[in-house]
Amino acid sequence: MKQNYKLIIAYDGTRFYGWERQPGRDTIQGKLESVLTQLTGAPVEVIGAGRTDAGVHARAMTASAVLDTDKSPEAIRDYLNRYLPDAIAVREVKPCADGFHARYKARGKTYRYTCFDGAVKPVFDRRYVTVLDYCPDEERMRRAAAYLTGEHDFAAFCGNPRMKKSAVRTVDSITVERRRDRVIFTFHGNGFLQNMVRIMVGTLLEVGRGLREPEDVQTILESRDRRAAGSTAPPEGLCLMKVDY
Repeated sequence: MKQNYKLIIAYDGTRFYGWERQPGRDTIQGKLESVLTQLTGAPVEVIGAGRTDAGVHARAMTASAVLDTDKSPEAIRDYLNRYLPDAIAVREVKPCADGFHARYKARGKTYRYTCFDGAVKPVFDRRYVTVLDYCPDEERMRRAAAYLTGEHDFAAFCGNPRMKKSAVRTVDSITVERRRDRVIFTFHGNGFLQNMVRIMVGTLLEVGRGLREPEDVQTILESRDRRAAGSTAPPEGLCLMKVDY
């Protein structure tokens, strides 16, 4: 009997080419679909709440998939965790309404980006932080982040120059906090463009380093020109924390 399921997935994206399936490349979606196809004996499409980039991590990516199996949700979860690579874990499998769609029903996402600027290089979590060789000014970055909150056209912060859809998004909140030798950026919004969080972080770090003024962010937004914004921060510091429905 066919049933739509909601999956909560955690993964270390270090060695994967992002979420979206790609021929001949290891991706999160591709691995999930391969194991679920093995489970059901028929092709399975897994729909994710978003498409994380190569090297980006997730603590709670939400996905949906229609499965034709008599296994219980717990048995499906256990089967997935038995055959998926160690870098991917399915935390939860739950039956859901036929109309549930992990991408279209999502109302918001929370991303966290972690930088390390300590004196001694991180060893045990080096794959989950971006190492800086300077100490950014958090207060300057907070002032700059204020310009990014609210509803804006974020075309200047989009890594896809060929995107034809609207670049208008709402970023509800951005926090910049220091936890000892780490600077942590947390973003919540109704949706994010390709590379958007990483470009925002790269721009804020340039402000924090004194290469730009906080007020420059307003000009960047108004330009709608990717070349006006800062560099794209590396992927390893970024993690999808939660998807809201």
